[in-house]
Amino acid sequence: MRADVQNLFIRIHMLNQATLEKLTVSGTLALLESQGYKVGEREVKQELEQLTDANFLTSYEDNYSITGAGMEEMKEIRGVLDHLCKTVNQTPQRD
Repeated sequence: MRADVQNLFIRIHMLNQATLEKLTVSGTLALLESQGYKVGEREVKQELEQLTDANFLTSYEDNYSITGAGMEEMKEIRGVLDHLCKTVNQTPQRD
C-alpha cells in the first residue's frame, strides 16, 4: 500500500481508537503494528501531532484524547466508510 493511502488509514485507526481510550505513542504503535501497518515511533508521533493540529485530538503529557471535533469527524468518516465498503465490496457486473 502506498504511504499516502496508508497514512489515511492510520489516522482513521487512531481516531477510532481515541473514541475508546486515551492514546499514547507506544500504545498506538503496538496497536497499528498488530493491524499489520509498518510504522515507526516517529511516524506515530507525527500522525498524532497532525491530528492534534487539526483539533481532532488534544494532548497533555504523553496522552492524547479525542475532542468534540474529532468525534464529529469520526462520525462522518464512519458514514463515508460504510458507503465506500458497500460500493467496493460489490461483485462487478459485467456484460
